Amino acid sequence: MISLKNISKWYGHFQVLTDCSTEVQTGEVVVVCGPSGSGKSTLIKTVNGLEPIQQGKIQVNDIVVNDRHTNLAQLRAKVGMVFQHFELFPHLSIIENLTLAQIKVLKRNKDAAREKGLKLLERVGLSVQANKYPGQLSGGQQQRVAIARALCMDPVAMLFDEPTSALDPEMINEVLDVMVELAHDGMTMMVVTHEMGFARKVANRVIFMDEGRIVEDTHKEAFFQHPQTDRARDFLAKILH
Repeated sequence: MISLKNISKWYGHFQVLTDCSTEVQTGEVVVVCGPSGSGKSTLIKTVNGLEPIQQGKIQVNDIVVNDRHTNLAQLRAKVGMVFQHFELFPHLSIIENLTLAQIKVLKRNKDAAREKGLKLLERVGLSVQANKYPGQLSGGQQQRVAIARALCMDPVAMLFDEPTSALDPEMINEVLDVMVELAHDGMTMMVVTHEMGFARKVANRVIFMDEGRIVEDTHKEAFFQHPQTDRARDFLAKILH
C-alpha cells in the first residue's frame, strides 16, 4: 500500500529526514511517535507529496509519489490528510466544506456530493451541524468535520498529523473515537500522535523517530514492553508516567 525507501530530506543545509524506510500494508494502522522536532510530521507529509524529498522513493499502490509526472492533486484525493489545526474554510458552511473538493476534484454533481457529505457527517455524529460555519463549532467538532471531509474523497489511506494536539482535553476522546472506528473498519492509517492510549488500542505497529531517523519500527506490544533503544525508553518513561 505505502512504501518509503531510503527517504532523505533537507531544508537548505539542515537534514530533517535521514534514510527513512518503512512499509504500511493495506488495513494497517501505524502510529508515528517521538520527541518534538524528530521529523514525524515531515515524514508523513512526504507520503502525499506535501513535503518533497531529495533522495529515496515513495510509492502509494502503483503511484510513485516523487515522480515529477505524478498528478499530486489526484494522489491527495486518494490519500486523505487531517491536520493539527482543522484547515476548514471559515467562510463556507460545514456541508460546503465537505462538498467543495468532491465537486472540483472528483467531478461529482452537487446532489451526489451533498448526499455523500451528509452521510459522513452522520457517521462522525455531526449531521445536525451541516448548515453551521466552522467558527460555530468546538475544536473537537471541527476536527471531526475535517475527518469527514477527507473521507468524502473515498481515500485508500488516511494520514493524521497530531489531530488532537490543538484540542482541549475533554474534546480529545470524541476525535479519537472516530479514528478508532475508522481503524476497526479497516482504513489504512498513519498517525502522528502522542496519544499512547490510542496506539495501544488500535495500532498494529509503532514507528519511533529521533533526529530525523526511524529508530524503532516494531509491533506495538514489543515497543511498549521492550523498547530497544535508550531514547525510546526515555520517551516512554516521560509520556507514560
